[in-house]
Amino acid sequence: MRIAVDAMGGDSPAMVVQGALQAALEWGMDITLVGQRQVIDALIQEQKEQVACRIEHCPEMIAMDEPPVKAIRKKKKASIRVAFELVKRGEADAVVSAGNSGATLAAGVLVLGKLKAIERPAFAGIFPGEKGDVIIIDVGANVDCRAEHLFHFGLMAEALATTCLNMMQPRVGLLNIGQEGGKGNEQVRLAHDLFKSSALNFIGNVEGRDIFSGEVQIIVCDGFVGNVALKLSEGLTESLIGIIKHAMAGLTEEQMAIHKRKGGFWEIIRKMDYAEYGGAPVLGINGVGIVCHGSSSARAVKNAVKMADHYAEQHMPERLAQYFETIQNQLPQSEN
Repeated sequence: MRIAVDAMGGDSPAMVVQGALQAALEWGMDITLVGQRQVIDALIQEQKEQVACRIEHCPEMIAMDEPPVKAIRKKKKASIRVAFELVKRGEADAVVSAGNSGATLAAGVLVLGKLKAIERPAFAGIFPGEKGDVIIIDVGANVDCRAEHLFHFGLMAEALATTCLNMMQPRVGLLNIGQEGGKGNEQVRLAHDLFKSSALNFIGNVEGRDIFSGEVQIIVCDGFVGNVALKLSEGLTESLIGIIKHAMAGLTEEQMAIHKRKGGFWEIIRKMDYAEYGGAPVLGINGVGIVCHGSSSARAVKNAVKMADHYAEQHMPERLAQYFETIQNQLPQSEN
């Protein structure tokens, strides 16, 4: 697959370019780096191993603190907008960006459009659970939602799980402050009724402690709650990694090598590190887009490129569109 990488997005263009080139070197990915040519050329020259890649020059970029929609409409030569335009023209199959997530979403919608029947595209975070991967949707695209939007998120996540992640009848839960159906704010209570009357394998409300249990494969919430859950889990993981490394600081090199060969804590660290997953797919746009952290490491970007390649190869947008066509009569209507 041909992956367009927003080289100007994120806190460090160096990490973005390095991760993209590592993906090209390790897996033979067809990479197009989108951004200011002089900056990208300089970063490529710093690499020890030269990798062939294409550069799509564009002079503008969107900062993290810029209003997403306004910036996308004004800056027609911004790197993230140009990256999605490559997909629209058939010159790329997917986009990866560690830049302004709101701008990435806005560019995807403006340039590629939304899938039919989708009112609100959403970010699907993928977490390691005790019994396999867990999808949390939404993790930051929609701060304010209606109950119908939450229901749509659950449907999109189930479509992703069953068509691209080989999950059979994934259990769906609604993130809440208690398991009782009457708990939570109005939007969550109304969403609970929608899920309960649907054909989804809905198990009811779940609490924060259930996220990693493995008892549920899809957890639905609005983007505000989901982003807090995302950042909390990542912060906890980073702290645990720091504690483990501190505890092992007194080991000799030989003892450390033995621990690494046996796996143990190191395997746990690898599995829990968000860099292992790379980013979150944008569900609901007519194309493949992956949103990464602004502070993503080169390894995280590399794995995000791999994720983009997988979903492009799986024809994710087309599969989601087909899924929604088959359940058209189940969709509640709401205002945006």
